[in-house]
Amino acid sequence: MTFFSHPLITPEKLEKIYPFSPYHKQRILKTRKEGENILKNSDERFIIFAGPCSIHNQQIALDYGAKLKALYEKVKDRLFLIMRVFLEKPRTQFGWKGYLYDPNLDGTSEIDEGLIASRKLLLNLMEYEIPLATEFLDPLLFSYHSDFFTWGIIGARTSASQIHRQMASILNFPIGFKNETDGTLDNAIYGALAARHPQTAIGIDKQGRICSLPSQGNPYTHLILRGSVCSPNYDFLSISQAIYKKRLLGLTAPIIVDCAHGNSEKIANNQIYVMHSILKQIIEGNHLIAGTMLESHLQGEHALSITDPCIDWEITEELVFNAYESLQPILNTK
Repeated sequence: MTFFSHPLITPEKLEKIYPFSPYHKQRILKTRKEGENILKNSDERFIIFAGPCSIHNQQIALDYGAKLKALYEKVKDRLFLIMRVFLEKPRTQFGWKGYLYDPNLDGTSEIDEGLIASRKLLLNLMEYEIPLATEFLDPLLFSYHSDFFTWGIIGARTSASQIHRQMASILNFPIGFKNETDGTLDNAIYGALAARHPQTAIGIDKQGRICSLPSQGNPYTHLILRGSVCSPNYDFLSISQAIYKKRLLGLTAPIIVDCAHGNSEKIANNQIYVMHSILKQIIEGNHLIAGTMLESHLQGEHALSITDPCIDWEITEELVFNAYESLQPILNTK
């Protein structure tokens, strides 16, 4: 069997066909600054990332975005809500690699179509004026859509990767590095530290040309605790150890706790207990936890999610409002 390469649309051409307004560009710069200020502790709001494990359907994603926007307006004085818009999915073995790679969910891997569909979705989500976050998986793709995001994530399987550390160094907004799937923290901490230094990477520019991409370094990198295949790491002792280790290695940024994955043992509603534990630790005096991540959907478990199970919208609202009420006395005294 012979396979043929297929040239993709360039980032520049895609942006010309589907531009987004200067107003929305300014909105994104504003939310990035807000995120940076939270990491610097000059903005006292608590971050909650919420959204589907992965995006696979535009209308469902927009319906979720509309609900998150309405919720955001009710809590934005104390909470900084960010919608998860994960267009790529890392695979431990093999499987569907995400909306950007296979938008038709049929194994045809129409990447050109995925790039266009992803940009259309991001443009539509801009209308809700809520911050967006994604996992940056393939370093060749960030030139296509990084302009839309307030926050980025380097996943557990790529925190040790040099090319992902270089990419994080280029991106000019907060980037979190997740601990590895076996629970070790070192590569995520070293990744966050490495990305703070100026580097030069090989990548593609807006015209689709292979070129050298210099960076100034990213000062807003941090650690994300996501548990492991063996045990969670959201408890008081695990978080204390993580804070000690990152300080020992020279990483001063606060941490984010992923309530799903290893911390929930892949049981969607276990995220409730993780969230309650984190809020309790903050109330008891740990102000080095900046936020949490929730895998959340309009319906629970696998009713709509085609990858990991999610909590439903009702539970999501309850957790967000609980955080809003619980953190009020903390924010008033900080």
